[in-house]
Formats: sequence, C-alpha cells, structure tokens
Amino acid sequence: MSQEQDTRTAFMEATYRAICEHGYADLTMQDIADETDKSKAALHYHFDGKDDLFREFLAFLHEGFAETITDHPAGTPVEQLVALVRRVLDPVDDEADRQFNTALMEIKAQAPYRDGYREALRRFDEDLHAEIAGLVAAAVDAGQYDADTEPEEIAEHVLTYIHGTWTRAAAIGADVVTMREHLVEDLLDLVVDEAEVSVTAVDAADESSADADAEEVTSR
Repeated sequence: MSQEQDTRTAFMEATYRAICEHGYADLTMQDIADETDKSKAALHYHFDGKDDLFREFLAFLHEGFAETITDHPAGTPVEQLVALVRRVLDPVDDEADRQFNTALMEIKAQAPYRDGYREALRRFDEDLHAEIAGLVAAAVDAGQYDADTEPEEIAEHVLTYIHGTWTRAAAIGADVVTMREHLVEDLLDLVVDEAEVSVTAVDAADESSADADAEEVTSR
C-alpha cells in the first residue's frame, strides 16, 4: 500500500471514529484531525472541506460494503439470499456503532442538498439491488422459486424493507431482528412446495443472549 493510500485509509478510519463520537451534524474537520496524528491543515490539503471528505468517506464505505454483500456462504440461492438479508440487517450492540447508524441516517437526509452524496449512496442501492435480484433469479433457475417470480420486483421489495428497517430502528427504536425475520419469512414463503431450504432460525427474544440457541428449520 502506498503512502497516499495509507493516508487516505487513516483519514477514513478517523472520520468513522469521529462520527461515532460527534454525529454528523456537529462534526468538524478539527474533530477528524484530532483522531489522527496529522493536523487540520493536512486534512484540508487532501479534502476541500467537509462535503468533499464525506463523498470520499462514502466511497470508502462502499468498498467494504461491496465486498460484504458478494461474500456468500455455501448453499442454495435461497439460503444465500436469507444469509445476505441477515448480514445486511445485522443489529449492532456497541454504542459507537449505534451512533454511527444514526449519523448515517443524517447523511442520507442531506443527500438532496449535498453535491455527490446522492450519487454515492445510489451505488450502495444499485449493488445491493443487483445482488438480491441475481440470487432470486438463481433461485428461479434452481427451481426453488416459481418461474413467474420477478427478480427485480423482489429485489425492490427487499431493498425498500431494509431501508425501512434501519430508519425505524434509528427513529423509534424498532427491533431490527424482529423486522428482519419477518422479511426472511416472506422470502421463505416464496419457496415452491417441492424445494427444501435449510436456514438457521433466529429467535428475536433470545438475540441479545450470548448463548442463544439456534435451531435448524426446513422450509417445505
């Protein structure tokens, strides 16, 4: 990794730490510089203000996100789809992570007013939509979903549900696991009678327990 890449990574990681502590609205360039061994002047040398930095930060987050959503476990397409939903809707227990999720909602709310934010966020949506649609199409080809199942429609539903879950969790404290498992049930209900799908059921009531038991469920 080059020195330039090292510097970029250091600033991106510092931005994450700073946003976890201060949130988005009150975050300053000085707050970010304070999370590094570099000066505020050095930060301004690389980024032309807070908006420029956050456009780069969103691109940095997208790199990790793109890797995460394509890293499927072994299994059938439906099993991989369920695993993807659970991975994307993985609740956070750490206070810093909760603060980051709240800050991310603030960033999304600023997308219509900040140059480049909407385009950066759209890449997350497009990649996740494509991944979901691809798995649904694979499930159709494998005979797990009916031939008339529309991958694009299912992907749009799942994507909208995911956004709604995180928004409700941030706004009113809705339980992510409970909402997530309702979505999983919807996806399993689409499985044709002849197909068998083995997935791990998560009991929302036991999610916070470190020794929560998982049971194997066969859907049809």
